[in-house]
Amino acid sequence: MQSSQSIESSLSPLVPAYASILSLAPYQTGKPVEELTREYGISDVVKLASNENPVGCSPKVTLAITEQLGQLARYPDGNGYYLKQALADFNDVNVDQITLGNGSDDLLDILARSFVGAGDAIVYSQYAFVVYSMLAKMQGAMDVEVPAQRFGHDLKAMSQAVQDNPNTKLVFIANPNNPTGTQLAHKELHAFMASVPSSVLVVLDEAYIEYSPESNNRALLDEFDNVVIVRTFSKAYGLAGLRVGYALSSVAVADLLNRIRQPFNVSRIGLAAAAALADQDFIERTRLMNDEQMRWLEKQFDALGLGFIKSHANFIMVKIEVEMEDITAASIHEALLEQGVIIRPLAAYGLHNWLRITVGLAEDNLRLIDTLRSILTDD
Repeated sequence: MQSSQSIESSLSPLVPAYASILSLAPYQTGKPVEELTREYGISDVVKLASNENPVGCSPKVTLAITEQLGQLARYPDGNGYYLKQALADFNDVNVDQITLGNGSDDLLDILARSFVGAGDAIVYSQYAFVVYSMLAKMQGAMDVEVPAQRFGHDLKAMSQAVQDNPNTKLVFIANPNNPTGTQLAHKELHAFMASVPSSVLVVLDEAYIEYSPESNNRALLDEFDNVVIVRTFSKAYGLAGLRVGYALSSVAVADLLNRIRQPFNVSRIGLAAAAALADQDFIERTRLMNDEQMRWLEKQFDALGLGFIKSHANFIMVKIEVEMEDITAASIHEALLEQGVIIRPLAAYGLHNWLRITVGLAEDNLRLIDTLRSILTDD
């Protein structure tokens, strides 16, 4: 068996960004229910870690998927004609401004591979989606992390970072931001777009836009050719298991991205996600449920003496800072796991005293709070 040292010496000349890739830690997903069941022998599990829609998906999508089951031996439409047409109508853009992806993460990867090379720079905010830093390292590029302002994006500082790094090719902005839930106003983003060179591509990651429709910055596409809006069906639409995302951009950018993306990167069943767009009543019900439960959770955290950040998405970031020395975010996370409640620790973001909690159904949230109260009281 080869030693790790010999493997490294044989791979290093073959991989341009080998050193950068070695510095990456594998992305940590929310613990699956099945894994918790295996580890703790718990069958009654509440998962509030991955920002999935606890309601599920629209019945219209279920029907559309069922109609495709007899065609699974056939490749999907590589161009995604019907989904792209539905997205074009829904977003009031031309079909040739759309790129489809295997989830929005696929599109972020395609953007990095298309526009960033060794020696270039990617600018993003502290406490923003950890994948942005990973993409920079994968390309052998410089990752420029700009300190956050009140846990959100400091756009003036990010604009200065672009000026200070003339080799900047991409700027990633998550709005609403994950994991903090903070939100930027349209006028702030417009001013930022006007401040950066047209040669810098600004990627607005709007994975949670359905929970905060006032964050919709579709209008920027009409004024700036260097903006790309990336969205997903994984969150409010309840289709995380299908992996479908899309990007809205200028025709020129979309043409490049569609040359780079893998053929058939969205499955036949995934393309049935077009049916989700036709059921905006489902999205409205989802948003209302999320807003109601978010307000309830905020009241419970106040009652427990726990701080939190006002969120514009379907999750909330909670601070574990109590007077008892043995109570930490890590210990709370572990204690919740032992009782079948999965939430997300944020140490990987440098937020060691914080937990991210997805807003669940009323009964899920009640169990979370009851369990959390018992843990804090017992200790």
